[in-house]
Amino acid sequence: MSTKYKILVCPANEGGCAFYRAINPYEKLQEILPDRVEVKFDFNPLGLDLKTGQLPPDFPHDSLKWADIVVVNNICNFGGNYTARVLGMAKEFGKIVHYDTDDLLTNLYSGHRLESVYKDKGLSDVTKWVYNNADLVTVTQVKFAKRIQPYVRGMLAVVKNAIDYDLPAWTHDKAPPPNKKICRVGWAGGIHHEEDVKEFAGVPHRVNQRVGKERVHWGFYGRPPGERTGDEGNDWQFDVWDNYRKILTRGFKGAKNWQVYPAMNADAYGIMFAHMDIAIAPLQMNEFNDSKSDIKVAEAGRYRVPLVASDVGCYNETITNWETGVLIPPDAPKSEWVRVLSKLVRDKKLRERMGNNLHEITEDLFDLNKVVSDRVEMYDALMVAQKNALLTNLRERIES
Repeated sequence: MSTKYKILVCPANEGGCAFYRAINPYEKLQEILPDRVEVKFDFNPLGLDLKTGQLPPDFPHDSLKWADIVVVNNICNFGGNYTARVLGMAKEFGKIVHYDTDDLLTNLYSGHRLESVYKDKGLSDVTKWVYNNADLVTVTQVKFAKRIQPYVRGMLAVVKNAIDYDLPAWTHDKAPPPNKKICRVGWAGGIHHEEDVKEFAGVPHRVNQRVGKERVHWGFYGRPPGERTGDEGNDWQFDVWDNYRKILTRGFKGAKNWQVYPAMNADAYGIMFAHMDIAIAPLQMNEFNDSKSDIKVAEAGRYRVPLVASDVGCYNETITNWETGVLIPPDAPKSEWVRVLSKLVRDKKLRERMGNNLHEITEDLFDLNKVVSDRVEMYDALMVAQKNALLTNLRERIES
């Protein structure tokens, strides 16, 4: 008889990374395999008092005691020490701890906005401790796993990002361009890509010169919605995006053929890709970016959009040049971006063929409904491995 696991999921926050790595997958797992799992969510399993920042001394820890498996997602918004304490308490109660993360936190690159925060708070060392004490660590791709393997004592596995293609944002028809001659090039980015957009500085202007401004529209997606409040603690994100805009539109003159679009909630932003004909993903080469997932493949492929990306991270696992997209060598001059994008803007049949090819791949590899059950198989394998390890240890103790 198969084991039914009681799984407590502790998302780091309610943002996009937590949604795709913790919230949505385990909601879907409960929906698809109710006979194998019972899932509960607790964003604050230690009962932290959000006003005082203190942990109550007599907190009952009912959520942790209930679970068989405790899933800890990323570094919690309450801090690295809180994250480690969740893991520690779960282990004290004899629970299996699964730590999942989608970013390499043991080597944040110079120029990342949070670099000083990670150094000042020792988050690299906290993360290594978590890796070492978790029973299971999951990351998004193989190179990421290899980089952290020296710190992991338990089981280490790759769980790729996947998307619930049943969500309304991923079921829209492709939006037609306002003019049949226009090709829409889109970039969707968060608030930690200041070094990455520099890899693309001046490229849109030079493509405009080569193909004609009337043939291309540049869409930059992800600016914080709404307006500035005057609060420095909130307005820094607007500052980031103002800088993005200056870099990405460098050299533009006359009537603009670009638009900055607001960010959307994690369960809704997929509609952005329905308004693109080419998706781009410029990345600086560093260990952090080279450990990134290929989620952009899943996003673009759903709407039959070819992806042009820096050959950084694991895009080379799914992108074949001129078949499903194009990979730009990280040391290539910007003229290579200009050449590739100009060719695709001019050749509608080519980009449609590439987009269709990418769609076939993404439907198999990145549909959460098809791959989420792998998590239960992973837990089954973990339980067998732990049982075998205990038996081996017992035999060795008897023999000695």
